[in-house]
Amino acid sequence: MSAISSPAQPVAGRDAVTVPSPASTAEIDASCRGPLLLAFVCAALWLLTASGLGLVATLKFHSPDFLANCAWFTYGRVHPAALDSLVYGFAAQAGLGVLLWLVCHLGRTRLEFSPGIIAGILLWNVGVKIGILGILAGENTGFEWLEMPRYALVTMFGAYLLIGLGAMRTFHQRREPVLYISQWFLLAAVFWFPWIFSTASFLLVGKPVRGAMQTVIDAWYFNNLSKVWLGFIGLAAIFYFIPKLAKRPLHSHYLGIFIFWTLALFGSWGGIPMGAPLPSWIPAFSTVAAVLTLVPVLGVAINVRGTAAGECSAIARNPSARFILFSVAAFVLAGLSTAITSLYGVSEVTNFTWLLPAQTQLFLYGFFAMAMFGAIYLIVPRLLGVEFSPKLVSIHFGLAALGIIVYVVPLAIGGIIQGTALNTGNGAFFDIMRSSLTFLRASTTGDLLMAAGHLIFLLNLVGLLVRVGRQAACKAWADNLKTAEVTP
Repeated sequence: MSAISSPAQPVAGRDAVTVPSPASTAEIDASCRGPLLLAFVCAALWLLTASGLGLVATLKFHSPDFLANCAWFTYGRVHPAALDSLVYGFAAQAGLGVLLWLVCHLGRTRLEFSPGIIAGILLWNVGVKIGILGILAGENTGFEWLEMPRYALVTMFGAYLLIGLGAMRTFHQRREPVLYISQWFLLAAVFWFPWIFSTASFLLVGKPVRGAMQTVIDAWYFNNLSKVWLGFIGLAAIFYFIPKLAKRPLHSHYLGIFIFWTLALFGSWGGIPMGAPLPSWIPAFSTVAAVLTLVPVLGVAINVRGTAAGECSAIARNPSARFILFSVAAFVLAGLSTAITSLYGVSEVTNFTWLLPAQTQLFLYGFFAMAMFGAIYLIVPRLLGVEFSPKLVSIHFGLAALGIIVYVVPLAIGGIIQGTALNTGNGAFFDIMRSSLTFLRASTTGDLLMAAGHLIFLLNLVGLLVRVGRQAACKAWADNLKTAEVTP
């Protein structure tokens, strides 16, 4: 495959092949409008649901009697329900919406199979809803990021096939034969999810493997879903929007290709700590892979820095672009921390501490969610022809950025202190756990700030739709009056 230097530059094919004329930007956005708005609104609703469930789970540490008489809201149920709402309800839907829009615009073609995509989005939401209800009802499978019962997983897989079919038909009908680097990430992401989702679901839920292999497969799925699948979609958005916002071509498309292959090769094999009850070569191999992910992480930092050199302040003036820049910083920090904590001397201190949830949240929310927020704020006005309120966008960014910082930093510090105390044996286990509550309370403030930001995000999105609907209704009413005046 080839790559072009900038998504803003039309590039002709090198061979004398007749290519249909590209669709106009207005035609592309019109074809995307219905499916993408449905996906983004549903994602925003699930994000708010995840915030509510996450706050309930957090409050359990401060007040164990909170909702203690309701089995559905015990910590063992509400915490995985909150996490799956965030991953499958928000992250997956927002990512798929951005993926479809980028495939259309980079391919300069209209969205294909729209009715099937809309049906897939609706079916996906049905699957996520029954999955979350199944978890709260006590049908948790016990596997991280795959806690939903079997019937929900089957429903979601069928829904994804419909969405993926639409993405592939759109890619096949593209009018631009030369591929930009973001298309590498997007095309791989379309196939990556059904492969890892079906494999993990079959080996862990359908026909479960035995013993310690369940731990290996679950770690493999977790890293593929987060580091690779979500990483591919997030980086595709970054490599598209940063050059657009900077009004410059990507610094190096060859470096982008190198990032793609190194992330695909090394990104999925981490997550198994040294000392796990497995043959020693498996944790060792996992550690090597985790350290080697520093290569794509540094590559992203170099490529973005080279593209935005001298333009960072100008980019940051755009309220939506701040989300993209923040996501790049979070991606680099999350990659560095993951590589460091995978080392044996560090892992024996940080494993089973609050540092690990902090790392997960930094990547999932700090990198991916923030990239999706920025992309949605840039995409939706193009779909509707109406801009978001810059003030509300800035408020959302302030709440989200401050929230993730206040969440991650105290938990990371508390995790290091907690791990050090556990390894040195200074104090009883109960006292060490109780001392970590101070850091957990600080992180709860971050949860509240992010939840407030999510409410602003939903209100901003719904408010924009209401404004567009009101304008359309007023225009239709005015047209009817003119028609009535003309008609004798």
